[in-house]
Amino acid sequence: MNTLTALASAAFGSTAYLTTFSTVKWLNQLSRQFKLTGLVVTGLVLCAIIGIIAIASQSVVLGFIVGAGLTPPVHRWIVQRRSPAASS
Repeated sequence: MNTLTALASAAFGSTAYLTTFSTVKWLNQLSRQFKLTGLVVTGLVLCAIIGIIAIASQSVVLGFIVGAGLTPPVHRWIVQRRSPAASS
């Protein structure tokens, strides 16, 4: 397994998670019709990205999974940590 490739894929997985999170957060502010269409398009894009990654080497797939798996808890921790400081 190429370590550099796995790390780059982990960074890409993290970026994909944060981009999807921001997109869904933005779509939730729109009307129901636009939100539904946007969620479907977002899901299709994610499926395409995951399909392309699945064709790549094993280290790319493992790195992407690690990056996308570790980002949500770290992101929640950062957001929770900022909240008390912002209110005081």
